Amino acid sequence: MRIVETFPCRVMEEETWIPMADGTRLAARIWRPVDADQHPVPAILEYLPYRKRDLTAARDVQSHPYWAGHGYAGVRVDIRGTGESDGVLTDEYLPEELADGVAIIEWLAEQPWCSGEVGMVGISWGGFNGLQIAALAPPALKAVITLCSTDDRYADDIHHMGGCLLGDNLSWASTMFDGNACPPDPELVGERWREMWLERLDGSGLWLSQWLEHQRRDEYWKHGSVCEDFDAIRCPVYAISGWADGYCNAVFRLLAGLKVPRKGLVGPWAHKYPHLGVPGPAVGFLQDSLRWWDHWLKGQDTGIMDEPMLRVWMQESVPPSARYDVRPGRWVAEPSWPSPNIQPSSFRLTVGHDLLPEAEGVDDEAVLTVRSPLSVGLFAGKWCSYNAPPDLPHDQRDEDGGALIFQTPRLDQALEICGQPMAELELEADQAVAMVALRLIDVAEDDKSTRVSYGLLNLTHRDSDEHPEPLEPGRRYRVRVSLKHIAQQFPPGHAIRLAISTSYWPLAWPAPRPVKLTLCPGRSRLVLPMRAPRPEEEAALPAFAEPEGAPPIAKTLIQPTQESWRVIRDLANDKTTLEVINDEGRYRLDDIGMEIAARVTERYSYSYGSYDSLSGWTEWERSFRRGDWEVRTLTRTLMTCDAESFRLRATLDAWEGETRIYARTWDEAIPRDLV
Repeated sequence: MRIVETFPCRVMEEETWIPMADGTRLAARIWRPVDADQHPVPAILEYLPYRKRDLTAARDVQSHPYWAGHGYAGVRVDIRGTGESDGVLTDEYLPEELADGVAIIEWLAEQPWCSGEVGMVGISWGGFNGLQIAALAPPALKAVITLCSTDDRYADDIHHMGGCLLGDNLSWASTMFDGNACPPDPELVGERWREMWLERLDGSGLWLSQWLEHQRRDEYWKHGSVCEDFDAIRCPVYAISGWADGYCNAVFRLLAGLKVPRKGLVGPWAHKYPHLGVPGPAVGFLQDSLRWWDHWLKGQDTGIMDEPMLRVWMQESVPPSARYDVRPGRWVAEPSWPSPNIQPSSFRLTVGHDLLPEAEGVDDEAVLTVRSPLSVGLFAGKWCSYNAPPDLPHDQRDEDGGALIFQTPRLDQALEICGQPMAELELEADQAVAMVALRLIDVAEDDKSTRVSYGLLNLTHRDSDEHPEPLEPGRRYRVRVSLKHIAQQFPPGHAIRLAISTSYWPLAWPAPRPVKLTLCPGRSRLVLPMRAPRPEEEAALPAFAEPEGAPPIAKTLIQPTQESWRVIRDLANDKTTLEVINDEGRYRLDDIGMEIAARVTERYSYSYGSYDSLSGWTEWERSFRRGDWEVRTLTRTLMTCDAESFRLRATLDAWEGETRIYARTWDEAIPRDLV
């Protein structure tokens, strides 16, 4: 990244408080031009629970001062109950959070240094609430950039996929369990810090428990899902994600569903801002965002809306790996979405395990069966790749032994897809609750197998996520399984493989009992979204600039980071464990003299053949220290199951210095609801 030292505008920074109608104060950090009182500027709001003072400080200082240096006010606000803001946060995207967001926008528009025009930007949580607040239509909100977010909190968030319960649901709940236990900084809130901390420790609760109370698409998940009424969003939207991110599907649904001016961008990245994107290539997102803001907040013709609606990174074939520095490929574009340039192409499955073009004759009656071991999924990576290394899927041959596989002949010419692959399957199960996992795989000439896309379906959700129905064992059903959107090239000499399994642990919790699926291949098909290259159009696309950012924060490394991802097969005890360790090390933020350390450990395990032995365990340790002031928290969560229920055991401990000042435990059983 190129560091920009000098900007058109000289920038000032301030910490301030934004008052809410009920007397609550929200903590804000604002960067703006020093002469904004005389020459008001638009405001760009980022509204998050991730602690502007410390945990997102390094990221914030490279983007918000950059916008401020180009004639905007960059505003970073802690959600009620987080960072230095008053209150307690008890769940995601509460009506209170969204109402506060509307009030923040109104407050910003009324400030003497603000022109009255406001934009919202955010990644993940901030991308979610940007869309959700846009759906409330505050008059001053003129445009949104939403990154790595979703329009559908049930169908396409970290909690569920295809009606299946995701392993990341536990992982994410544990992340927020840790974050909600953090205290405010005494330097900003004064002696109230301890009272505020204890209030949060006692009041935030175990979010995982309430999430598990909602295993189908009910009103709980419909709240905050802007797909329920796309027309409620009346301001322009720029939607961005990456192929390694968990949220790439939403970009395409937003482009198809919204009626307002809109753009989409999908790169090769994980859950990252594009100027920080890995796998690379990263791009100049901040420059691109200025073109968007200048157009919609300042009325300048930057040409951004004259360009194609959608740009995506067409990935080239690579060997399988849990980490990539760069994904080779090229930028391609579509004028609209859905695009008239994408044509579906069908492949029939055969009893001989082939994938053949639709026109070729196949046996319609023969069947194949599969009953997958729980080991299928150990090399799947995470549903949402946060770091890119090392949480991406590895060689799929390690998974395919427990799956039905169907494969095309070796390709005699390159083939490219762009969009959402889909499979129609005719099958039956021997249990009332079952799932199916599909993987689309690029098979190289040396047989190394790279996962391109995948999809899950809880078969009780075959007709409805809101009203699932148990299967009738032995009855044949026709189901549709959607895979994640992707843009991918398959080169000559490679083959395309479809793998079908009955479990995908620990990416998703399997069915309550082992399942045998009986598949009728001749009545099943894979549909790929084919896209023909258009070299002249692609060559005419304007190139993205190289990544830029404002000067980084002053930071002293005290203890280095460490990350590992291990599959442990204990053959003596027939126990398998996936262990993930992310030690964030210890560092000091020099400008505020704060030392921060954090370490998370996750273990997902099972005993061979025992569905009642499945367990997920997470532990977060975190500390903050400045001089004689030191606080530390420890959160642990254990999730187990049997055929009838999920069981949660959790502990929360907090220390001030050497004194433990808070301790709490949870032990709850939550019935399974056709999951």
